[in-house]
Amino acid sequence: MEFSKIFTICFSVLLLCSSLAYGQARSPPAPVAMSPTPTPAPAPAPPYVNLTYLLSVAGPFHTFLDYLESTKVIDTFQNQANNTDQGITVFVPKDSAFKDLRKPSFSNLSDDQLKSLILYHALPRFYTLADFNELSTKGSISTLAGGEYTLNFTYDSGTVHLDSGWSKTKVTSAVHSTDPIAIYQIDKVLLPEAIFGTDIPPTPVPSPAPVPDVSPAADSPSAESKESGSSPKSAPSTSSSNSIMNLCIWRQLVLAVSAGVVLFF
Repeated sequence: MEFSKIFTICFSVLLLCSSLAYGQARSPPAPVAMSPTPTPAPAPAPPYVNLTYLLSVAGPFHTFLDYLESTKVIDTFQNQANNTDQGITVFVPKDSAFKDLRKPSFSNLSDDQLKSLILYHALPRFYTLADFNELSTKGSISTLAGGEYTLNFTYDSGTVHLDSGWSKTKVTSAVHSTDPIAIYQIDKVLLPEAIFGTDIPPTPVPSPAPVPDVSPAADSPSAESKESGSSPKSAPSTSSSNSIMNLCIWRQLVLAVSAGVVLFF
C-alpha cells in the first residue's frame, strides 16, 4: 500500500512537471521593443539678408544708405526682410538724384518727417517686376511709411513707372530681386504729398529750339539782285525799239520832204 501511494504521488508530480514544461514551451514569445520613428530635421532657415552690404556694393547709393543709417530706418528694413513672411521691396535713388534735388529741400524737415520720407521708398512686400503689372491696376499702394504715404504705379511694356505727386520716375534697373527682398534703382527721390503738400508746381515746358538764321551764300544772288539784274537786261531792248520807231518816222519825213521838193520844181 505504501509503495502504491508513493508511486501515485511520484506519477502525479511527474505529470504536473510535464504539463508545466509543455505550457512554457507553448507560451508566446516576448514582444520585441519598437524603435521610435526618427523626427524629420527642420528646414534650414533662409540666409540672413544684409541690406547695408547689398547697397554698399551694388551701386552709387551712398547718400540713400547714409539716410537709412542716420534715421535708423535700416533696422526697420532689415526686420521686414528677415523676420516676416512678406519680405520687402525698396526703391533706391542714385546719388545723382539727391544732387539734382533743388526744391523742396530736406533741411527744413523734422526727424520724424525725414524718417517717414525714407520709409516712403519701400513697400512691405516682395514684388518682382512682373508683379507690378497687376499692382498698377489697384490704385494707390501703401508704403512702409503707412497712412497717407502712398505711391501710384503704371506698367508699360515691362517698364515700371512711379508717381508720388511731386516725383515721377521709373525703375531703371533691378539691383537685387530674390525673395524676400527686391531692390530697384530709380532716377529721382520720391517726395510724398503727405510732407510737401499738394501745391505741386507745374512741370516746366521746355522752350522750343531756336530756328537757325540761314543767310544766303556769298555767291548766291538775292531776290533783289535778281530783280535789279533783270531790269538792266530789259532796258536795252526797250531803247532799241524806240530807236527803230524814230528812224522810221525820220525816213517818212525825209521821203515826204523829198516828194514835196520834186513836185515844186
